[in-house]
Amino acid sequence: MIDTLDPPIKTIPTSWTSAFNDSLKFLPKKSQQVINDFIQCLGETSQSNPPIYTPQNTSFPHVLLSLIKNRRYFTPTTPKPLAIVAPTHESHVQATVICTKRHGLQIRIRSGGHDYEGLSYVSNLPFVVLDMFNLRSVDMNLEDESAWVQAGATIGELYYAIGQKSKVHGFAAGSCPSVGIGGHFSGGGYGPLMRKYGLTVDNVEDAKLVNVNGRILDRNTMGEDLFWAIRGGGGASFGVILSWKIKLIRVPPKVTMFNVRRTLEEGGTDVLHRWQYVAPKLPEDIFIRVGIQVKNSSQEGKKTVQVLFTGQFLGQSDKLVPLVNKRFPELGLQQKDCFEMSWIESTVFMAACPIGTPIDVLLSRPKAPAIFFKSKSDYVKEPIPKHGFKSIWKKLIKIEKVWMQLNPYGGRMSEISESATPFPHRAGNLYSVQYFISWMEEGIKTTNHYIKLSRKLYTSMAPFVSKNPREALQNYRDLDIGTNLRNHTNFHKARLYGRKYFKYNFDRLVQVKTMVDPQDFFKHEQSIPPL
Repeated sequence: MIDTLDPPIKTIPTSWTSAFNDSLKFLPKKSQQVINDFIQCLGETSQSNPPIYTPQNTSFPHVLLSLIKNRRYFTPTTPKPLAIVAPTHESHVQATVICTKRHGLQIRIRSGGHDYEGLSYVSNLPFVVLDMFNLRSVDMNLEDESAWVQAGATIGELYYAIGQKSKVHGFAAGSCPSVGIGGHFSGGGYGPLMRKYGLTVDNVEDAKLVNVNGRILDRNTMGEDLFWAIRGGGGASFGVILSWKIKLIRVPPKVTMFNVRRTLEEGGTDVLHRWQYVAPKLPEDIFIRVGIQVKNSSQEGKKTVQVLFTGQFLGQSDKLVPLVNKRFPELGLQQKDCFEMSWIESTVFMAACPIGTPIDVLLSRPKAPAIFFKSKSDYVKEPIPKHGFKSIWKKLIKIEKVWMQLNPYGGRMSEISESATPFPHRAGNLYSVQYFISWMEEGIKTTNHYIKLSRKLYTSMAPFVSKNPREALQNYRDLDIGTNLRNHTNFHKARLYGRKYFKYNFDRLVQVKTMVDPQDFFKHEQSIPPL
């Protein structure tokens, strides 16, 4: 089982591209005229010609596949875009919006390709992918402790840029370096600093966006309603995010990281049970994440569950160890478990890289999808009893190829109103849960088997998680909780997933959508509908 969501494949196998090219032969011939008209429109509308890739280009499969993270959405029958536009200038984005709208094409916007259900690069309608990977600059201003970061940059690129300029600044974002800034921020964005500083969107000061009319807006010109909506409501429902202005946060010169592993035989269930009571109430400088995986048991031929406690402390180990041993003695944290390092080095540690890995790994971008996977999410408001965990372990061991991650809340997350941004999962939550089932075997029968297992696991967790609605994290996209499959965003269907992602903030998001995109140009299977 993997410890990080980043695929290890660096190059695209020839057999993959061969199968991919064969699938392109079935594109309708009439699509060529649509592509030609679209390209002509771009040339007439844009100040310069943007890079465009069509199925006739030999590099087309490489460009499309390079930012696909889930092999479920790389098959011969997966719908392919008529073109990929990779803007190098903001005017290219404006022209793409104008021309897709003019020629009746759907637009899919991709920053890093981590949409778990492939909605940033797959559509059942004739569509164009607006691939933002060329727009990836990070412009730092240490005088006012801010930075402008373009949507096509990755979390790792942002972290690296901060680390190159300062040893005492950081930012509160995720732990997977190759996730794109555009989607991560607009979905809310959480990470190991959230208990101290909140979400990414709690530290955003401004943004630039291309609206449905092709105009570039900033916070002042878009207004506070739209600025509110894109900070957690999903940018792809409202426009194309070009860049974000973030407020850098202060970090100490040295932070402390640790990993403590406990199998079931080593008392992992008892330690995890206690963690639920302690982790959300620890000082906000401490973040202890839990990773759960199935491992080989010490008993030959049997499986067990390993519980991994990964901690980050904004300070040095001489303060951390006695503090944790006083508040959480069940963990048994020792000095030898702790590693002191700079904040930038801690981001590499949180990405599950070995100690001593150079920080330029943050700049790595995988080149192809390596695994098939299905992910789901939950929120826990009351501690799960020990007998509940024991029933969960039985299900995990049966599935085997499953990984769970629990992220503690409390601290700053409990202080911010759930209506301050569209992201509503604030006070009242002990921790979030991610379920991640992955496999390597190809074939629709295998895929259906593992998706069925993920649904069974999700159903079995219902007694232990939030209810009415059963809350979910938008950044862990899950089409099982509700979807609009046709070229129409039905309000009642959207409300099913909208309430789970946004709770009562969904109503305000609908109002903003109605105001800024009443014809519903920016849409996908889980977008916000206009009234």
